[in-house]
Amino acid sequence: MQIDLKNKTVLLGVTGSISAYKACDLARLFIKAGASVHVVMTPSAERFVSALTFEALTRNAVLTESSESWASELNHIDIGKACDVFVVAPATANTINKMSKGIADNILLQTALAFNKTLLIAPSANTNMIEHHYTVGSLKMLGVNEVRIIASQSKLLACGDTGNGALAEPSEIFHQTAKALLEEEFWTNRKVVVTGGGTREKIDEVRYLSNFSSGKMANALATSLYLKGADVCLITSKEHSEIPSEIYTIEVESAEEMKDYTVDAVRVSKKGKMSKATMNSSEPIHLIQKKPYLFMAAAVADFTPKFPQSGKIKKSDIGETWKVELKQTEDVLKVVNKLGLITVAFKAEMDSENGFDNAKSSIESKEIDAVCYNLLKDCQSFGTEDNAITFINSKEAVDLGRASKLDLSFKILDESKKLLS
Repeated sequence: MQIDLKNKTVLLGVTGSISAYKACDLARLFIKAGASVHVVMTPSAERFVSALTFEALTRNAVLTESSESWASELNHIDIGKACDVFVVAPATANTINKMSKGIADNILLQTALAFNKTLLIAPSANTNMIEHHYTVGSLKMLGVNEVRIIASQSKLLACGDTGNGALAEPSEIFHQTAKALLEEEFWTNRKVVVTGGGTREKIDEVRYLSNFSSGKMANALATSLYLKGADVCLITSKEHSEIPSEIYTIEVESAEEMKDYTVDAVRVSKKGKMSKATMNSSEPIHLIQKKPYLFMAAAVADFTPKFPQSGKIKKSDIGETWKVELKQTEDVLKVVNKLGLITVAFKAEMDSENGFDNAKSSIESKEIDAVCYNLLKDCQSFGTEDNAITFINSKEAVDLGRASKLDLSFKILDESKKLLS
């Protein structure tokens, strides 16, 4: 999925960590997304990666101690004014501790102190340094002052130790920075449940019934909601490694699991934060202010084997024909409690004559607020990178056209906002 950051300007701060080279990959991600990237480096960072490397990548002059100029905008005051967001990646323990105290004894810290927009830092240091009580306290202080902390990883470090302190993956730093650039007040902290993928109905331990749904539309929708600032819970049966890792994800297989987890997630979305601890808690949760949403993009099986078998049924025991008795599954949208919830369903049809009417009629029959209708040609229509959607509510139908699934997701969110107006 390609996130669009055109007309956005990112200031990337690089400090003297062994992981400074990963800032090159991060800069590439921003540039690929269409953003303009400016870089400021500490003297220690220049020991690991040269300023010339970043100039070649970004096509912009790099701000360093030696390049600062008051005859141009390449100085610690003006460079920040030209940028929409400032992300320091990697941020050493030294930088973190100084930043929390307002110390500005190098060009990057001076730039950070003068910056008055969204600031993110991605720590990178030895485990003992990152978990030292001074550094822990500094991170808390920065968080109190609305600096966004991109958590470090626990893994084998360059120094040979294993533990917390490794720089977050460039893709995760990119996603969290993109979120800071794209979030909207309407969606920020709003609880949203998204379902996706085709369910798998077990025949025996090695065979199942399923459909061609790829789950890509749900992944795109969850990603767009995350980027807009929503608190997203994705319930899916399909691969989702490409989405931001901060999205809380529940993996399911069967229609029954999809139903059970969706019912629980909707209950939680009306009351509290989407997290594993909250989902498993029986404690009462305080009500929230913003009305939650459910986007039902999953292709839930209509039928499931009535008598799923344990183990593997041998071919020799089946014979030349095999009759598998099926029973209807419960309709998730009819079971879920939609009171106090905005519900948007997805309807795929192959009937060009009656498909639209079938989709529209589901608004009343399933008591939902809107439906995203798309007309499929055949099984090859599944798993594509783009889609064509018509957004239908009780008052109108809006043709969103054909576009990438991420671009369509943003359009769906725009139309979904109107359901509360």
